[in-house]
Amino acid sequence: MARWVDPAPFEGVRPRVPWWMLVPGKLKVIAFVAALGWLVPVVLVRLALVVLRYPVAVLVPVAAAWCSSSYGLPPLVLGVLALAAALVIWFGLDRASFLRLVWFRLVTEWRRATVYAPRWRTTMRLAELAKESRGREYLPRLRRVRSEGWRDRVRVRMVPAQSSDAWELRRDGLAHSFNSRSCRVRVLKPRTIELDFVHSDPLARPVPVPALAQDADAVDLKRVVVGRTETGRPWRIRLQGNQILGVGVPGAGKGSLLWSLVWNLAPAVRGGLVRLYGIDPKGGMELGQCPDAFTRLVFDNGREAVELLEVLAAEVKERAARYRGVRRLWARSNDEPFTVLVVDELADLIAYQADKGLRERALRALQTVTSQGRAPGYAVVGLVQDPRKEVVAFRHLFGTRVALRLDEAVQVDMVLGDGARQRGAAAHEISEGTPGVAWVKTDGKGQPERARAFHVTDADLVELALYLTATDATVHDFPACPGDTTGGAAA
Repeated sequence: MARWVDPAPFEGVRPRVPWWMLVPGKLKVIAFVAALGWLVPVVLVRLALVVLRYPVAVLVPVAAAWCSSSYGLPPLVLGVLALAAALVIWFGLDRASFLRLVWFRLVTEWRRATVYAPRWRTTMRLAELAKESRGREYLPRLRRVRSEGWRDRVRVRMVPAQSSDAWELRRDGLAHSFNSRSCRVRVLKPRTIELDFVHSDPLARPVPVPALAQDADAVDLKRVVVGRTETGRPWRIRLQGNQILGVGVPGAGKGSLLWSLVWNLAPAVRGGLVRLYGIDPKGGMELGQCPDAFTRLVFDNGREAVELLEVLAAEVKERAARYRGVRRLWARSNDEPFTVLVVDELADLIAYQADKGLRERALRALQTVTSQGRAPGYAVVGLVQDPRKEVVAFRHLFGTRVALRLDEAVQVDMVLGDGARQRGAAAHEISEGTPGVAWVKTDGKGQPERARAFHVTDADLVELALYLTATDATVHDFPACPGDTTGGAAA
């Protein structure tokens, strides 16, 4: 009798039926209808977004295909030629609107489709701006691209728990990744930033001065035009209720800023609504080019300059005492001139003066004018080369700070405030061939602005002197102010 052997256990894989096979037929139909109802709107929305993002790239081929299939090829060719002729005529009649409405939109779609969209995911990963959590990748979203010729504005939706500082630290890498000269970061709203990828410099050419106005009332002391911003808008500086500090190395264009202010104040100066005082420790090499613009000029940093500062400080306190309980701010209707003190090479007065007594007197008087002169109608325009705190310890009293070309990167934050350089205000990278180009920071405005002052030539200064000495000017009489000397320049 054969020996019984226990068979081996079954080692096969038990067949499994998909879960949807066990679902009743009616539920399958309901699920299919629900999935179709969800999928169709999603596809339609995606198609609509594609059309909105690339309207020309989508609609033009569709229209061309429809025209070719409906009417044949000859009408399509005639239509293309007519469209091209219309665009050429439009470009000749109004170039600005053609660029804004046609050309820049074509460039926008081209750059989005060929530069930003294909490289976005890879660049975000390599720049460590994408995050991963529990096996899921969170990628910053490319929202909108707008090309303006000299720059591309790219709007981005940041991932959760991300700040703009992470993007500011990677500005240079992003600029190289997307083939641009530089990148700037601006915060629009929570979780949304805008990257400016700059391709060219719109301020490369000098900005000529405008024609001198004839009406003194045309001068707005709250919006004095001194040049043009990189976006093409006028560069306006608030003078009334403000103090101006301009910082730049020799040759950076501080004189352009100074004479641009004087040029646009000239109608009010000639009409007696504004009076200018000047201190030029360089012996008059700058302010002496047009002494007729100033009520009084001092061409050194000695006793006479200090006495002028003390006279203005006394005027500030006297006028403030008269305004007490009557008015809070200076106005044109006060029948008193608005006073502007221009100090070229401010450091020579308050830091480099060998006489300690004169230096301390000048510092006290200047601090009085800058801290108390805004409401009574006094403004200081100070120009300096070295922005260090030991040179200009009270630079926080200047509401508008202008950083022209600087030597060192750390000086940018000294002038414009902490974090200005990280946000793209690269005043240390301004070219030597563009004097007058500057980054401007005004209190109350979070983002520095890039602009260029008017290019005031020697011939323009001759014209300015003739304008100010014209005999047909209408002069307004004001009460005598303490410390005023007779008109003209004082050496």
